[in-house]
Amino acid sequence: MYDYTYLIFVLPAVLLSLWASSAVNSRFSKYNKVHSRKGITGAQAAELLLRANGIYDVKIRHISGNLTDNYNPGNKILSLSDSTYSSTSIAAIGVAAHETGHAIQHKVGYAPLGLRSTLVPVANIGSRLGPLLVIAGLGFGYFGSRESLAISQLIMNAGILLFSGAVLFYIITLPVEFNASRRALKILHQTGTLDSSELAGTRSVLWAAAMTYVASALTAVGQLLRLLFISQRRRR
Repeated sequence: MYDYTYLIFVLPAVLLSLWASSAVNSRFSKYNKVHSRKGITGAQAAELLLRANGIYDVKIRHISGNLTDNYNPGNKILSLSDSTYSSTSIAAIGVAAHETGHAIQHKVGYAPLGLRSTLVPVANIGSRLGPLLVIAGLGFGYFGSRESLAISQLIMNAGILLFSGAVLFYIITLPVEFNASRRALKILHQTGTLDSSELAGTRSVLWAAAMTYVASALTAVGQLLRLLFISQRRRR
């Protein structure tokens, strides 16, 4: 019999994720054609904003890829992609400022950023191993004996617990990303890096990017609810 739990718990979030990804690409492409009046690059903007916030121990480096930008609090490296590092567009400057926002979070001890960093290994293990254990538990339960059913439920519970760690990571990511974007827009305004009309375009790009994190969190929550539903149904 067809399992409709995916359609109920996961598919809506997956569709939102597809829309958000499309929106990011569309808006970045649009505002990547709008060059900043000051003519500074994403890397120069990141450098300026770091210095404006008294941060001198973060290294900016160029990495390959498109929108693969990130900040690593472990080694204090702010990585800017091909689409950001040398571009003078307001979209690129906005992305660089967002990653700079993470560096500022690190400097001021923003608690959710520290918690997210701690949860990275838990999320990596939980997202991969959790669903596999649930599937393994379901398979083990087909033996039908009381002992095998008990072991089946134990394996499924372990899988759900592991995946819950991954879900927590996605949820904690939301305030981290939204806060970084708020900081980015604020410091771009305060330093005069972008004017009000340029900030409007940058805000549009960062909002679309934030929606991808919302979609990821909802997808993870939906998957967890689906696993819980499957586990409860097996107990009956």
